[in-house]
Amino acid sequence: MIGAPGNRRSTALYLAAWALLGALLAGLMVAAGDAPWGASLLFAVPLALVYGCASGFSSYYLCRAYPLAGKPLYAVLGVFTCSAVCASALWTAAGGGFADALRGLVTGMPAMTRPFAALMFGLGVILYGLSAVAHYLGLEFERARTFERRELEMKLAAQEAELRMLRTQIDPHFLFNSLNSISALTSIDPGRARGMTLQLSDFLRRSLGMDAQRKVALNEEIALVRAFLAIEQVRFGARLRFEEAIGEGAGQCLLPPMLLQPLVENAVKHGIGNRLDGGTVRIAAECAGALLRIRVENDADEDDAAPTGSGCGIGLANVRQRLLATYAHEASVHWARFDAQFRVDIALPIETKPITES
Repeated sequence: MIGAPGNRRSTALYLAAWALLGALLAGLMVAAGDAPWGASLLFAVPLALVYGCASGFSSYYLCRAYPLAGKPLYAVLGVFTCSAVCASALWTAAGGGFADALRGLVTGMPAMTRPFAALMFGLGVILYGLSAVAHYLGLEFERARTFERRELEMKLAAQEAELRMLRTQIDPHFLFNSLNSISALTSIDPGRARGMTLQLSDFLRRSLGMDAQRKVALNEEIALVRAFLAIEQVRFGARLRFEEAIGEGAGQCLLPPMLLQPLVENAVKHGIGNRLDGGTVRIAAECAGALLRIRVENDADEDDAAPTGSGCGIGLANVRQRLLATYAHEASVHWARFDAQFRVDIALPIETKPITES
């Protein structure tokens, strides 16, 4: 910020601008009289630097004290007019004294004339006003940047809360049925009970280890789906089958974590679970131009006229909201019923992990 405490680069640029203004003032002195360039620069450049620092700090803190949105316009104009007149008058007086001091030290240094003093006073008022305008613009830019940063932080917090809500929506019946199956297998087949316990632990570890603020590769998401289906297959046995077809390069594409989990859970609960002979859950993914296209498909009961139940509707709405929050209108999700199949199609922009050099 001009005139405010900042980094060295900004300060150097600010002082360089005022040194240039001092050089222009020296040029005016040369053009107005017989003053040599050396004496004029020795007089004008230090004087401009001093005024730049003084007016810069003064106008900066006045801009902070009198924000345009919080004060009447007449009050702001009155304060800055008085400040500009006082600062310029002091600068002109200091210039006269500095000129008198230099006359005894530098050959050819003329006395300050009234026309030049009037010019210097007017220039000081204008420069003070320009400094105030620059500070107001800088403060507005800083405010807008702070607002954008807070909006981004709120968006990330909302996404994290949304992922936590999604985790709480994992069907409680899935956990209850898994624990009941483990309990039943303990006395019948301890080996399978132990295997199911390890599979449930692996699923919970994978799901709870996902960070809401980063995207995961499709391969990681598919691994989570496999862990979920491995647990369900202990209950459904051969009635539940899984097929996947991941195209070249699609597995490395990024997507929000646990995006496919509610779709696969719906497929098992509302599709496979309603069929006596079970069915197949299929996941296919491919890169098509700038889009990653994912299809989640499952066999459904032909006699069931409703394509989705209440829980299925919540899961699909959750997926749509997460895509909208992450990609705005660049992503889409559509679902439809085709005879004995229910299909969900997702399209989202292709993103991959950046390659890091070791």
